[in-house]
Amino acid sequence: MRLKAVVTDIEGTTSSIRFVHDVLFPYARQALRSYLKAHETLADVQAVCTAVAEETGVAPDDLDAVADALERFMHEDRKWTPLKTLQGLIWAQGYAEGVLKGHIYEDASTALQRWHESGLALYVYSSGSVAAQQLLFRHSEAGDLTALFSGYFDTRVGAKREVGSYQTIAATLELPGEAILFLSDIVEELDAARAAGFRTALLVRPEDSPLTLTRAAETTHLAVARLTDLPLERLP
Repeated sequence: MRLKAVVTDIEGTTSSIRFVHDVLFPYARQALRSYLKAHETLADVQAVCTAVAEETGVAPDDLDAVADALERFMHEDRKWTPLKTLQGLIWAQGYAEGVLKGHIYEDASTALQRWHESGLALYVYSSGSVAAQQLLFRHSEAGDLTALFSGYFDTRVGAKREVGSYQTIAATLELPGEAILFLSDIVEELDAARAAGFRTALLVRPEDSPLTLTRAAETTHLAVARLTDLPLERLP
């Protein structure tokens, strides 16, 4: 079946893991308490506080306790949707102020542009919120790339290592799995996508991955170091 769509991860795939962990996460952690206090009447912030209260038992209006819980979740690197929502709100402020600029690999911007022009539909699936995904690509070092994408998915469709998440994505796109290529630097995510019928490719970036292309060849997934190395016309 002809390939019709590409769904891509962000960290370690289109963008450096170091940017996320060394720039975005520390920025959100540093700004967390002041952001909560400055925006406590914002509906989205109140929803996050309510979710924290339900999760931990703290009072939703006890902003210090809410912040303590969120900081703990960040330290644990929890893929929790309310936390991702708040991080996205904080990053939006940073991007708007020009403090943040989204990192994207040069080969990624080149490949995404090429695939878009060839007629492939492009989507993002990341643990970060949809809002955070859009911010990164809108304010990327390569310019505003959001016009390249037809849609975005986050943990609201499910965890990235669960087969059902990819089945939901395929159903949403109204495409059979074999018409969709999923790109990631995490083998377990690719395994789940493969189990849902997707085609898969593993990104092994030397600066991001503990794998090498030689070791990656031991997996069942096609492995490349750059998106421009991916032979879409010869995918299994």
